[in-house]
Amino acid sequence: MRLGALFSGGKDSCLAIYKALKFHEISCLISLIPRSEESRIFHYPNIWVTRFQAEAMGLPIIQVETEDGEKEELSSLYRALKLAVKKFRIEGVVTGAIRSVYQASRFQRTCAKLKLWCFNPLWLMDQTEILNEIIREGFQVIISGIFAYPLDESFLGKHINHETVRRILELSEKYGISVAGEGGEMETTVLDAPFFRKRIEVTDYEVHYKDYSGIFKIKNLRLTDK
Repeated sequence: MRLGALFSGGKDSCLAIYKALKFHEISCLISLIPRSEESRIFHYPNIWVTRFQAEAMGLPIIQVETEDGEKEELSSLYRALKLAVKKFRIEGVVTGAIRSVYQASRFQRTCAKLKLWCFNPLWLMDQTEILNEIIREGFQVIISGIFAYPLDESFLGKHINHETVRRILELSEKYGISVAGEGGEMETTVLDAPFFRKRIEVTDYEVHYKDYSGIFKIKNLRLTDK
C-alpha cells in the first residue's frame, strides 16, 4: 500500500516508518510546522530539520505551517493529507502514536474524512522496548527537548543509548514520567536510521534551558555519506 508518513523528525515517527517499510511503500513525508512549542498535537523542537531528514531518506516531503489551537492544527493536517493524496496518490498514513488517545483519535478522524487508512505500528508498544529497539537497530537519536521535572539540562543533546535509557528508567520509577516521553516530557531528533541514505551531522547548536524546560536548538547541520 502507498502510505504517507506523518513525520516529526523524532524517534517515534522514524521507528514507525522503519516498521511500515517492511510491508508498504512510503511515498512521501508529511510534516506540520507549529508556530510555537504550545502545540498539543505536533512536534516543535528542530522541526525545520525534517527537510534534511527527507533528503537523507531520499523521499519528498510536504510541509504545512499551522497556527496554535486544535481547530487550526487539524485543519492544517487535513490540507496536508489532501495534498499528499493529490500529489502522491497515498492510500493511507503511518503515524508514530504510542498511547496518546488524544493524538491518535484526531489523526484517525482526519484520515477517515479522506478515506485513508491510519496505520499506527507503535500503538500500545512497551515504551522501554521502543528505546531499546532504536538502539538495537542502529538509530542515532538525540534528546532535543525536555519539558518536565526531574529532566534537567544534562539530558539536552544526549544520544539515546543504554546509559541514557538507564537514567530515564530510574527517573520514571521514582517520579512516574513516561519512559518514551509520551506525556510530552521530552522530544527527540533523529540523525541517522537504517533506512537513511545519508546521516545528519550537527555543526552548530544552542542550548536554552530554565526550570526543567529546555531545547537543544540545532542551528546548522550537514549531510554526510554513510
